[in-house]
Amino acid sequence: MIQRDSLAQDLRARLRIPVMAGPMFIASTADLVIAQCKAGIIGSMPALNPRSTADLDRDIARISSTVGDTPYAINLVAHPSNSRLEADLEIVLKYKVPIVVLALAANPDLVARLQANGSLVFQDVAKNRHARKCAEMGVDGIIAVGSGAGGHTGGISPFALMAEIREWWDGLLLLAGAISTGRSVLAAECLGADLAYVGSPFLASSEANTQDAFKQMIVDCAADDVVVTDCFTGVPAMFLRPSLLAHGLDPSNLRRAEGKRVNIDGGGDNAKAWKEIWSAGQGIGAVRISGPAGDYIDWLAGDYAAARKAMGRN
Repeated sequence: MIQRDSLAQDLRARLRIPVMAGPMFIASTADLVIAQCKAGIIGSMPALNPRSTADLDRDIARISSTVGDTPYAINLVAHPSNSRLEADLEIVLKYKVPIVVLALAANPDLVARLQANGSLVFQDVAKNRHARKCAEMGVDGIIAVGSGAGGHTGGISPFALMAEIREWWDGLLLLAGAISTGRSVLAAECLGADLAYVGSPFLASSEANTQDAFKQMIVDCAADDVVVTDCFTGVPAMFLRPSLLAHGLDPSNLRRAEGKRVNIDGGGDNAKAWKEIWSAGQGIGAVRISGPAGDYIDWLAGDYAAARKAMGRN
């Protein structure tokens, strides 16, 4: 495994600011990855977002031929329930994707296979004990998902989670959870992160596969408009209150029978929560406008520079 100092220095030297985009289910697209990389951060996309493995092949071919030396990442759901895992993995190996983010399962054989092919392997975790398991597998980077993160969220304060992991882990460490300003990127570094992991602000970007109403909801909403519930997936996740209300659901009275999800407009267990009930993290209050991802990254870089100057870190 590459030593943290050299890996962190190499990645940061290739980036405009120390930021990696979080891969967002449905929302992240090849166009968004390209825009993120061109603007100077690590772009990312779930392998399952393209509708087929053949589509994934075409998307990664376009990304890899366009972004130059800026690294990009593909997110693989490593859980056995992912029927496309092996086929999608072959595409990731074919293009020697620079960074692979594993989620929902710890698979040491998968880690070894990817690393042998030249990919850096990151894994997201929400608890210290999960981070230890990933370290034992030899991952190159750990993504600490703190409270406030969008999607399947963490439940531990980033102050506590980062302190617990940094007590024993000297490897590459990223922090996720309500990071949407340059000041919060700098704060993540102060907590011991090598890179900040930014997701929800990109939901409002032009290149995201999100409806216009979803983009506007990101602009209009703030932390108070985000609800944490396990009703839709069985795991705590963040959803937008106006989206719940629009489907006739009471955000303060969400209940589900054991093993069942809440009905969405009569959709029952077949309803696609992420598509119909929209998710976002608590950092969306800083998103003031919907537009190109590059414009947001330009603002983020300027805010980061101003924060560094204000803290005397130039």
